[in-house]
Amino acid sequence: MPGWDYERAAAERGYHAVCGCDEAGAGPLAGRVYAAAVMLPDGLELPWLNDSKRVTEKRREILFDQIQEQAVSWAVAWVEPEEIDKLDILNSRIKAMQLAIDALEPKADFALIDGNRDHGSKHAITAEHQMVVKGDSLSYSIAAASILAKVSRDRWMVEMAARYPQYEFERHKGYPTKRHFELLRKFGPCPIHRRSFLKNL
Repeated sequence: MPGWDYERAAAERGYHAVCGCDEAGAGPLAGRVYAAAVMLPDGLELPWLNDSKRVTEKRREILFDQIQEQAVSWAVAWVEPEEIDKLDILNSRIKAMQLAIDALEPKADFALIDGNRDHGSKHAITAEHQMVVKGDSLSYSIAAASILAKVSRDRWMVEMAARYPQYEFERHKGYPTKRHFELLRKFGPCPIHRRSFLKNL
């Protein structure tokens, strides 16, 4: 379960405004990649808060509202599918995370970033930061960011399902499921599909 160790260690090093940052949607064949940055009051406890993949959809929706209400600051950012095709997914993920950190108000002076990659060929995390492998299950702030990123992306994919109903985005959220591949072969890609992800279709 996530805790406060990483945030408090950063505070001991003199940082006063520590945020967590995570992204959602690196693997899908369609849609934006989202990122969120969240700064929480020290010691805040929210029932069920964990890595978004370990939380049910219903609980994620509840946590989404609780995090936004109780955070010191939060922000969500994204990179569009056509830009993912131009940049590649690593650069897009990193760009989205830095955009989210930059959008915080009040600002963070240190960021805890989920994962082990903080730069690609074109974009890098420019904020003072620390990478935390499996951070969404270790850090409360990163777990909160994972919830905001995941729910924001899922909600957008449901909106896209209404625009492109033949792909059933509300079911698979653009991920490479068997059903999604079947529908892609039947209908071909739509404007929100990532062309660079479909080379083996």
